[in-house]
Amino acid sequence: MKKTVLTSLFLMLVVSVEAQKLSETERSIISSGGKKDMMRVLQVTDPADAKILKGASVDIGLKEELLPLLLDRMLATVNDPANTGVGIAAPQIGINRNVILVQRFDKPGEPFEAYINPKIKWRSALLRKGTEGCLSIADIRGDVLRHYTVELAYYDRNGQHHEEIIEGFTAVIFQHETDHLMGILFTDRLEQQKEIEYSLINGEVNLYLENRLKRQ
Repeated sequence: MKKTVLTSLFLMLVVSVEAQKLSETERSIISSGGKKDMMRVLQVTDPADAKILKGASVDIGLKEELLPLLLDRMLATVNDPANTGVGIAAPQIGINRNVILVQRFDKPGEPFEAYINPKIKWRSALLRKGTEGCLSIADIRGDVLRHYTVELAYYDRNGQHHEEIIEGFTAVIFQHETDHLMGILFTDRLEQQKEIEYSLINGEVNLYLENRLKRQ
């Protein structure tokens, strides 16, 4: 138990040291409304928005005073009755920080949960193909290949560190949202998969494996 506590304290210290303070622009965006107020979702068709969407995000401090408000406003935004989603990343509302919200379809009640400074540590060789869209890319959908299982390390909104194995459709959402943190859109993944050969191993559930060239 003592070792676990010390490890958690060390990880929190590392995150606090590496995370940069919010800029004045970021603070202004977050503070422009209350916790139930939605935020504008950036669109890839707007050049200024696209620059943010395609930029790499950085970690946020676990003690950042505006973090709870950011999480609440992101939740209000993804639950917009006019344009609901199953996940949202901070870059989509103009904040290049490693923060995402994901709807957990693998949990009772399918709750939305916040993930701070998430990192995918492992991806399965098994892939699944499914249709994806994006709040930041209107009127476009496509069948994207994603890893069926991932291992995720993250902090919750209470600053607690977790590592978790996630499968299926929920794992797809995590991959989509963490891609946003690296400036990668699902349309980029569609282009990438055109250059790789895959083998269908189960047509009933669209499961694939990447064909890897054997060494000569």
